[in-house]
Amino acid sequence: MPSAISTDVLIVGAGVAGLWLNARLRRQGFSTVVVESSTLGGGQTLKSQGIIHGGAKYALHGALSGASEAIADMPRRWREALAGKGELNLSGVRLLSEAHYLWSPGTLAGNLTSFFASKAVRGRVDQVKGDALPPALQDPRFKGKVYRLAELVIDVPSLIDQLAELAGDSLLAGQIIEPLRDGDALVGLRVDGRDIFAQRIVLSAGGGNAELLNALHIARPTMQRRPLHMVLVKGPTLKPLYAHCLGGGSKPRITVTTHPAANGQWVWYLGGDIAEGDGVARDPAEQIATARKELSQLLPWIDLSQAQWATVRVDRAEPEQSGLTRPDNAFLDVQGRLMIGWPTKLALAPDFADRVLASLSRDDIHPTPQPEFTDFPKPPVAQTVWDQLLP
Repeated sequence: MPSAISTDVLIVGAGVAGLWLNARLRRQGFSTVVVESSTLGGGQTLKSQGIIHGGAKYALHGALSGASEAIADMPRRWREALAGKGELNLSGVRLLSEAHYLWSPGTLAGNLTSFFASKAVRGRVDQVKGDALPPALQDPRFKGKVYRLAELVIDVPSLIDQLAELAGDSLLAGQIIEPLRDGDALVGLRVDGRDIFAQRIVLSAGGGNAELLNALHIARPTMQRRPLHMVLVKGPTLKPLYAHCLGGGSKPRITVTTHPAANGQWVWYLGGDIAEGDGVARDPAEQIATARKELSQLLPWIDLSQAQWATVRVDRAEPEQSGLTRPDNAFLDVQGRLMIGWPTKLALAPDFADRVLASLSRDDIHPTPQPEFTDFPKPPVAQTVWDQLLP
């Protein structure tokens, strides 16, 4: 095993941001190495709900936010990739739903007027009824309204598998990551004793960026964590549902996505307002009791008597914002050879890659011939949280 190698771009972190960027770079001829200290997708990526947002939920208060504009083109770009015709060929990724839905229970419609007035959703929302309703809402007792959003939902495990395949020989399992300097200049990283020199180094390790920045003695940018307390429900009576349930405020009361478990049953993964604020403060038993009560009120015809329940805490790692607000876009900070970034959302992985590629172009960084890496120890793919917690 050689003690030193060179590559064009060295990426730390093999979540969706690092893996998507890696695939884009390799497609353009760059030599890459992706270092992962744990598992592929095992941080925030496999804890996401798989919704490729187009900005609709950010317009629930009726205003067009920066996030709505920045993210509006993401569903198109992902659809093209999933069809094998985009910036990446992701035709092997499983699509869970062609659309995400907005679901207004009962007579609640107060915030829909301003929502539909927003140009963020104009022309991209259609009301659905009858057989076109999501299977879980096709019950005579359902009295609400449902709108189809032009936002797809993907199976994140199959996405990680596909991006790992596109990574070829570039994936490297590494535990001890240290700076490699020439004088005061950072020129690469030492990974488990192996020196890796690179034209550019990208930190895309999500929550792991904080530790990496500390090891590199870099004070800025700083990272914030916005916690969630998600709920998992698994049972034989569950039917597919991919929807934001409207509450009275600017956030969805509850966001439901449905995922296949290893034993063939469906798992509902619950986020939205229930997973934030008070939900973060609740212990798991209290959070499950709250979720059970919500579902019994919203979907009383669903038999949950045989359901299994669990919760999982997720720290959304992002560049620090005033007041712990949500960043509008993917983020990239460039300091010499070092690039520090967070995609901020699964859907914004293409935006993150765009920013890195634009920086390489501005700095006139081009692919250089490099040998293949055939002796790398490979990081394993992470297991889904539902198969870990609800086997």
